[in-house]
Amino acid sequence: MGIEYQKKRAKLSGFVSVEEAEGLLQWLQSAPQGALDMRDCEHLHAANLQVLMAVKPKVAAWPKDAQLDRWLRQALETTTD
Repeated sequence: MGIEYQKKRAKLSGFVSVEEAEGLLQWLQSAPQGALDMRDCEHLHAANLQVLMAVKPKVAAWPKDAQLDRWLRQALETTTD
C-alpha cells in the first residue's frame, strides 16, 4: 500500500517499498514538524529505514506488529510520544 502524505502526518501502511524512499525523504524535509503513523506498516524496505535513521522524525504511532515495532524502535533509538 505504501505511504499516504498529509499536511502534518505521513501514514505508512502495508509494504513500504524502495521506490518510496525518495518521496519520504522529501516529505520529511518539507515537513520537519510532521509525524509518522506506522500503525499499519507491515514491512519497511531498508532504504526507508535509512531515511528514518538519518532524519529521526517524530513517531505518532508505532507498528501494531510487535516484531516490527521492536525492530524499528531499536533501530531508531527513540521513545514513544
